[in-house]
Amino acid sequence: MSEAVATVQVKQEPTPGIAVSGTVPIVTIIVLILLLYARIGTKLVTDWYELPDFSHGFLIPFFAAYLLWERRKQIRQVESRPSWTAVPLVLLSLVVLMVGIFGADLFLARISFILLSAGLVWLLAGIQLLRIVGFPIAILILGVPLPAVVFNQMTFPLQILASQLAAALLPLAGVPVLREGNVINLPSMQLEVAEACSGIRSMMSLFTVAVLFGYFFEEKGFRRFLLALCSVPIAVAANALRIFGTGVCVQYWNPDKAVGFFHEFSGWLMFLVSLACLYLVHFATRSLGRRRVSSPA
Repeated sequence: MSEAVATVQVKQEPTPGIAVSGTVPIVTIIVLILLLYARIGTKLVTDWYELPDFSHGFLIPFFAAYLLWERRKQIRQVESRPSWTAVPLVLLSLVVLMVGIFGADLFLARISFILLSAGLVWLLAGIQLLRIVGFPIAILILGVPLPAVVFNQMTFPLQILASQLAAALLPLAGVPVLREGNVINLPSMQLEVAEACSGIRSMMSLFTVAVLFGYFFEEKGFRRFLLALCSVPIAVAANALRIFGTGVCVQYWNPDKAVGFFHEFSGWLMFLVSLACLYLVHFATRSLGRRRVSSPA
């Protein structure tokens, strides 16, 4: 009695998740990236610590890590489809890195890391995964300090704008004012709106907070964009109110205390007021959205 041996061929279906054909290439790429960006990353963390204008940068890596963790299920389920289409982006990022290093431009060198991260994800796993992790990668831009040229170009117009707004408000409180550029002449002393008082520090910090707040508490992309956009005029108005309050204290209280304790304390106070204004914008947009949904067609 002969036994019939049946061979059954089982077709293997691709399993979800990122397929890696060997850990050695991945480890090699990570080591090379660490070697390329070790000094650049160290200098970036030092700038976050030493420069008050960019101290909010410490929040950005944790926020990006949270975004990746929040998308962990999508990342596991996506099918890996490496694409050579990403090679130009990888090469571009390396060129930007070389220009930043040899041209002594830290901004370009730091931006190249973001471009390289996007290019490697696209190259090794495909465009579908890049769409999932694209926002966490792009959010790293908020942690990169602006180049000195752009920073200086923004600072002086903000100084003039803050001076103009404060000079327009002080007469309403009965304080005579004569403004010359970024210098506000009061009867008892002069107030100079220096670079540190331009408001760019609070603007950048408030913009970062608005992006984080909008992501967690706003559901629609348009409202998130509107909230981040409103942070700019809110920061400008808060800085002008700070200078206005300093001028009022100089006139009616004590000039030394006004430019000392009050000026420093009002910076924190105005930032809290700015946060409250951001929440009011969030509350107003959400209320309008609910009214439109509940209103009959």
